[in-house]
Amino acid sequence: MKKFSYLAVASLVFPLSAAAAINTVWDIFGFVKRILDAALPLIIAIAVVWFIWGIFMYVVAVDDEKKSAAKDKIIYGIVGLFIMISVWGLVNILVRTFGLSNTGPGTIVSPLPTIPGATN
Repeated sequence: MKKFSYLAVASLVFPLSAAAAINTVWDIFGFVKRILDAALPLIIAIAVVWFIWGIFMYVVAVDDEKKSAAKDKIIYGIVGLFIMISVWGLVNILVRTFGLSNTGPGTIVSPLPTIPGATN
């Protein structure tokens, strides 16, 4: 089963890394940022589902041991969501306070050819 999961991750990551055209350190940071930007909503959704699943398990639990395990899931879900959202907010506050941009030095060159006369 582990081989399948490694294969699934590799099939998703390798095409992205081949198209990245990494030339500088800033390109690597940009590539990692794009992956994290795409993964962040998925991670938050997983934490919300984990929290809701804990609530469901707490409601249907009949003995104290299962209720305790469900409480732990609820607490981990809340703590995870709090940490993710507060770090995201702190980063945005710092970016806006210090006037930072999300681009590194240099220019970004598109690997796609341009069409003469076309406008974006």
